Parts: sequence; structure tokens; C-alpha cells
Amino acid sequence: MATSAQTVQDHPSNPKEEQGKVKQLYSAIWRWHFYAGIIFAPFIVMLSITGAIYLFKTQIENWMYQDFYYIQAGQQKVQPSAQLAEVKKAYPKGTITSYQPSFEANRTSQVGVQNSKQSFTVFVNPYDGKIVGQLNDEDRLMGKIEKLHGELMVGTVGDRLVELAACWAIILLITGIYLWWPRERKALYGILIPRLSKGKRLFWRDMHAVTAFWLSAFVALLIITGLPWSGLMGDMINRVATATHTGYPPFLWGAKPESTIPTKDVAKVAWAAEQLPVPSSSSGIQPISVEQVMKITEEKKVYPGYNINFPEGEKGVYTVSVYPDQPENQATIHIDQYSGKVLADLRFKDYGPLAKVISIGIALHEGHYFGFFNQILGLVTCLGLIAVAGSGLVMWWKRRPQGKLGAPSLPKNFKMMRWVAIIIIALGVLFPLVGVSLIIALLLDFLVVRKIPKVKQWVG
Repeated sequence: MATSAQTVQDHPSNPKEEQGKVKQLYSAIWRWHFYAGIIFAPFIVMLSITGAIYLFKTQIENWMYQDFYYIQAGQQKVQPSAQLAEVKKAYPKGTITSYQPSFEANRTSQVGVQNSKQSFTVFVNPYDGKIVGQLNDEDRLMGKIEKLHGELMVGTVGDRLVELAACWAIILLITGIYLWWPRERKALYGILIPRLSKGKRLFWRDMHAVTAFWLSAFVALLIITGLPWSGLMGDMINRVATATHTGYPPFLWGAKPESTIPTKDVAKVAWAAEQLPVPSSSSGIQPISVEQVMKITEEKKVYPGYNINFPEGEKGVYTVSVYPDQPENQATIHIDQYSGKVLADLRFKDYGPLAKVISIGIALHEGHYFGFFNQILGLVTCLGLIAVAGSGLVMWWKRRPQGKLGAPSLPKNFKMMRWVAIIIIALGVLFPLVGVSLIIALLLDFLVVRKIPKVKQWVG
């Protein structure tokens, strides 16, 4: 996998030498683009398929779990505490962890229950307090799709692989645009319009290049807005936002809290609230009721559909969170479990500039911000990515020599231009996993590809 350069040179001595350098650079970039595409195309296809499905999570779950979500609207709702008592009676060994009040006339209330090592949601008819059914959280289809999309269902290692594939997808986009750039050609066909009747080779080439060009801005947006959820890059972005106070205000409660527990450890909240430290409740004997928490929440005009997470321990707090389609309606509130005092109240208006941009980006990524049109735009982008990756693999399969990988050859005595080296180093620093993968690729090239004749011959 010869991807390294012997020396770095900037100023050719004459126009012919300069032209030769440009051709060498084109061949080298084509080779890098080829390897990255072969390695990461399967990941990109998988991310596109799972992402396309997850865009329609709301519609899919409303259909799949309609018997749990929907009930016949009645006249008078049963008190929330009575609904919780019914759940506790049915699951005496379980611990109630959360409660989502019915937010529409024909919707059930949802109660989170932790039983041994299992967590599940119990659905309650708010008009008679009877249990409609339950769903194990691990068995939800969209939960599995989300895990596959975010971590390949294998935890941290999968998360890093997905992040690496996403970062390399950006590099594929950059190198692809470089290879696509028309230079001397002026015809629209093959550049902006695919050539559909010029043979299979040109057809697949144009399906790959032209489709990628038209979708490039949307693909870049889709990838970049997904990175805040990734493990390594997401953590780095969150640290930057926290350190620069461009995420959430440093002390919403007026004084530094004793707790160092981030809010994401006690509730599912918006990205901007994940690292918000959870304050501690004051001393007391009897916690306030769930009805009192709801009253406080409604007085604070929290958007409907909010979830109430119950206190953990004597110093724990009620955490109210809502994660609606529009990030402007997001809210995260910590309430003292004894006094009912609001200890922290984080809204979109409180977010720093970076948190606001990322929150809107995440909504766009998940297909929420512009409603159904946003979903369709995301779907077209995902399908386009599948077409680009698939056509690239078809091109390789058709042109590969028998018994060889068929990688584009690296020019002999290739000397990398300084500005290209700077870009590569910058990308390696900006995307740490890319930097690590480049080092591994260079080591493989030097220690394996160049040293073992059969491997060198197979690579091409």
C-alpha cells in the first residue's frame, strides 16, 4: 500500500516538470482514494442503510408499537402517582426510574422500570390507570438500528471504527472532488451530467463521480453533524465547548455544584446538556410528589413530551428533560427532590454558540429540523451515498486484473509537494483516528508491502 513520499518538493524547475508533478500527484491521490474506498465503502454503505432507516424512527415506532402508544381518549385522567402505584404493584421487585406523562389525548403514559439487569418501559392508560403492556428497551428495533449505526453493536471498538469510517468519508469526498475537477474538459457530460449511453465503463464512472459531486455538500453536512455523537471526536468537541463556555453557561445555579456527575449519566438529554454537572438536593425527609414535579415543569413552560427521571439516592434530584424535533424547544431541569427548588434550568437560549450550531446540526442529521422534507433530504443523501460506494466497488471489480487487487500504481520516485504534506498532517491532527490509521498504513507499506514480493505484486 505505497502511500508515502520520498521527499517533499515545492518548486519544479520548468513547466514540463510542473506538469509532470501534477500528473504524479493525481495518480497518488487516485491511489489513496482507491484504498480508502475499498476499505471503508462497506462501512459507508452500512451507515447509510441504518441512517436511512433511523430517519423514520418516529413513523416506524408509531406503527410498530401502536397498541402500546395509543389508547381511546377519555374524559378524566388518573393521578400520575396512582399510575405509578399500579406499576409498582405489578412489578414489586422493580425500581421505577422515570415517568413520561401522556402528552396527547390518545397517548399512553410511559414508566421506566429497572428490574435486576433489565430495563423496560411500561405503558399505562392514563384514564383508568391500567397497564397496556411493556417493552424491553433492549428489544426495540430502532434501538438495535441505533447501536448498529453508532457502534456496530460491539461497544467502544465499534464506535471507533464508525468514527474512523466517517472521518475517512470526508477525505474520500475531498480527494474525490480533486479527481473529478474538470481541468481542461468543458463538456457538461461526464462532469455535471452522467453519460448514460457511452458504455458501461463510463456509465459506472459517471454514476460514481457525478452523483458524488451533486451530493457532496449534503454528504459533508451529514458526516460533520454526526461527529458530535462519536466517542473520540464527540468528547473532544464537548471538552472544547466546556472549556470555552460555548456549550452551556458555567454555573446555571449561581454556585459551583458539589457533584461532578454529568447529566447524561442520569437521563437522556440533548447534546448540549450531556456534560452539565448534576447538582445535589438539600436534606429532607419526604420527597415531593410527581404531581408537584409536573406542576413545576408546566410552570416553567417545558415543551410537551418531557420525561421525569427520579432521584438516585438521598442527594439525587428530579431531572426533567425533553428532546423534541426542534432544538429550540429543548430543556433540561434539575429539581431538588425535597424542596422543589429548581437547581438548574438549561434551555436553547442558554446554549453557547457552538452548542446551538451542533444542536441544530444534530436535528438536521436525524431528519427532524424541517419535518418530513428533512427526512426525504436525508434519505436521498443516504441512497446517494450507497450509489456512490456501490458504483465505486463495481468500477474496481470490472477493471481489476485477474489475481490482483488492481490498485492504481504510485509513480516512481514520487515526491510529495509541501502543501499536500501540510494538508495530510492537518487532517491527521484534526481527525486523530485518521492520523493513527495513516501511521499504520505507512508502517504496513514499509514493513509488509515493500518487503514481501508476493504482496507487492498482488497489490499492483
